[in-house]
This record gives sequence, C-alpha cells and structure tokens, in this order.
Amino acid sequence: MYNDMDRYLSESNILDNSLSDEKKEKLYRFYEILVEKNKVMNLTSITEIREFTFKHLIDSIALEKLIKDIEKKEYSIADLGTGAGFPGIPLAIAFPNLKLTLIDSLNKRIKFIQEVCETLNIKNVIAIHSRAEDIARDKKYRESFDICVSRAVANLASLSEYCLPLVKVGGSFVSYKSKGYDVEVNDAKKAIQVLGGETGESVKFELEEYGERILLDIRKIKPTSGKYPRKAGLPTKEPIK
Repeated sequence: MYNDMDRYLSESNILDNSLSDEKKEKLYRFYEILVEKNKVMNLTSITEIREFTFKHLIDSIALEKLIKDIEKKEYSIADLGTGAGFPGIPLAIAFPNLKLTLIDSLNKRIKFIQEVCETLNIKNVIAIHSRAEDIARDKKYRESFDICVSRAVANLASLSEYCLPLVKVGGSFVSYKSKGYDVEVNDAKKAIQVLGGETGESVKFELEEYGERILLDIRKIKPTSGKYPRKAGLPTKEPIK
C-alpha cells in the first residue's frame, strides 16, 4: 500500500512542496501505526489508503498553500484539538523546520501522539494534554504562537475564542473548513473582532473527489482581552455574537 500512497502524494496537484522519499515513508509509517492503534482505540473513521492520504495527509500539509514560506521559517505552531495528530503530525513530517505544539483534551490521544513521535523519531513536536480554555489562560502559552491551526469540527466563533488567545499579535489563526464556510465567517464577525482578530485571505482548493476545502486566515491585530476564553463550555454553548 506504500506504493499507492506514494502515487497519490506524487500525482496530486494540490501540494506545491515535493516530498522526499524519506518523508513519504514516515507518512506511511504514521498511517500504519494509526490503523493498528485504531483497532483498540477510536482515532479515525478514515482508514482506506486513498481517502486517508487525501483527507488526512494532503489536507493537513496544504497549509503551505496559505503560508507560502512555511518550509523556510521556524514558525511556532499550535494545533488545537489535534485528535489523532491532524494537521500537526503530517506538518511536522513535511516541514521539520517547524516547532509544533499539539494540544488535545483526551490524554490517550496525547499518549498516542507521543508514541508516534518516539517511533518515527519526530523531534519537532510537543504534545500537551489540556482543555482549550486552560491552555489559553496559561501564561507560558498565551499569545506565544506565530500560528494556531485547527481542523476541529466546531463553529468559527467558538474556535476563534479558543484559538486566538494563543496567537501573538501579528500572527494567525488558520481554520480548516469545507463548503459553506462563508455563513460561518459572517456569523463569527463579531467574535473575531472582539477577540482581537480580523478576517484575512482564504485559500480554496478541491480535495479531488472529496470536495472543496478552505484555509481561512484570521489575523491577530491586537491582544485578546483577559476575559477570553470564558469558562469551560461557554464558547461552544454561547458563541460571542
């Protein structure tokens, strides 16, 4: 199946960066480890090789379409609600120059990510077990990242309240979205403004037969008020409007 993944990665016209054989092998080993672990732990519903390559690997690495100098700078990137390690692990493998902090509220997922990094000798990842509300209030991490990314399934107003407090002024929160995102952007305008952000450019691309994807850049233009994020659950239950 490695040859199949190699072909999908090589023939796709979505990615600009040509991945080395060593990086492709690591991505495939990550796939193998995840599929094996998935037998005893619910990490992903996507295990078929083509779907996995496009929906998890190519989609994750496509951040390069928005961050044009991603392979040249040592950006510090927080991946909030990383789950099984997306987009963080594929980004770490594709761009070893990046410094990635993968955050999830479920400790067994964090332990899985740590196992993956140890097995594959991935040195540029730190995995942290924390709720979004807690880490965003931690002085060590608050407004300390160049970029915060999230593929988490949540509305944009809620995600902005979780993610923008982690981003330094001048940095970006990049939300991975699919078709229909424009309604979310409109609904999140007030939240983004209140949290110190402004909507920047977006990059759209077709993930082959899997549909349209959007990378939405929300720029951090001023510090986030200390009252955000609000206490656990509120950003999701009562988004800023």
